[in-house]
Amino acid sequence: MAAVLTADRWEDYALLDCGDGMKQERWGGHVLIRPDPQIIWPRRSGRTWEHYDAIYHRSSRGGGRWEYRTRLPEEWTVRYGELKFRIRPTNFKHTGLFPEQAVNWDWFSPLIAGSGRPVEVLNLFGYTGAATIAAAKAGAAVCHVDAAKGMVDWCRRNAELSGMSQAPIRYIADDCLKFVRREIRRGRRYDAIIMDPPSFGRGKGGEVWKLENDLWPFLRECRKLLSDRPLFFLVNAYTAYLSPTVLINLLGEALGDNVGRGTLSAGEVGLPVQSDGKILPCGIYARWCAH
Repeated sequence: MAAVLTADRWEDYALLDCGDGMKQERWGGHVLIRPDPQIIWPRRSGRTWEHYDAIYHRSSRGGGRWEYRTRLPEEWTVRYGELKFRIRPTNFKHTGLFPEQAVNWDWFSPLIAGSGRPVEVLNLFGYTGAATIAAAKAGAAVCHVDAAKGMVDWCRRNAELSGMSQAPIRYIADDCLKFVRREIRRGRRYDAIIMDPPSFGRGKGGEVWKLENDLWPFLRECRKLLSDRPLFFLVNAYTAYLSPTVLINLLGEALGDNVGRGTLSAGEVGLPVQSDGKILPCGIYARWCAH
C-alpha cells in the first residue's frame, strides 16, 4: 500500500474542517474557506462554519470570486520553521502555497544538508518557490523555472522574506521543456531534480501539455540533465486519476541504471483535518534518493 505522508508540523497553517466540497483553513491569523474537488464526503451533521474572513465562490462559467467578511491585508506571511512565505488570495482560489508539500521539503532538506558536497538542484514548474527556498536554505544552489513571470517574481519575494535574497538561486521565467532542452545543449548537469507538473496547460505558442501524454517524454529529457552522482529526484502530481504506482513506474524508467543506486518510493501527500482526524488527500508523489 502506498504511503500517505501528512504535513502535520505546521504552526502557522491548519486545515480546521472540511466537507461538502469545501475546506476551512487558517493561514496565519486569517481563516479562509475554499472549494476542493477531493472533498466528496459530507460535512458533519449540524456543523456550520461561523468563523471565517473570506470564502471563495465558484462560478458556473468557470473561475470564481472571493467574498470578504472582514477586511484582509492584500498579503501576509506564514512561517514554516525558518522559512517564510507570502500569502495572497488569488482570483483562482489559490493562496500561493501548497502546505501539504512541507513533507517533501522535510524529506530533501536533510539529504542536501548531509550530502557533504555542493548540490545543484533544478526545480521545474516551480510555482512560487517554496521548494526552491527550502532547498536553498538547506545549502543547495537552485535553478527555479516557471512559465509565469509573476510566479517567478513571487519566488524571489519568498526568498527575501526567508533571508535568502543573496542565496545562489537562478530565477527563470520560461517553458520548462524548452528550458530543459537548452540546458542539455549547454551541457549543464544537476544533482537533484524537483518537478510539479500541471495536469493540463497551454504554452505561450499554443502548445498543449497533458500530463498523461507528456510526462514520460519530459522525464526522458530530464534524465539527461542528471549529474554522475545524482542525489534525489522528486515528482509531484495532482491528477486525481493517476496513481502513485504509475508515477513510480515512470520515475524508475527515467532513472535507468541509477535506480539500483538508491531507493524509490511513492504515495500520497495529505493534510490532517483538525476537527475529526481525517486526512485530506492533496496529491501524489514519487521520489528517489541515493543510498
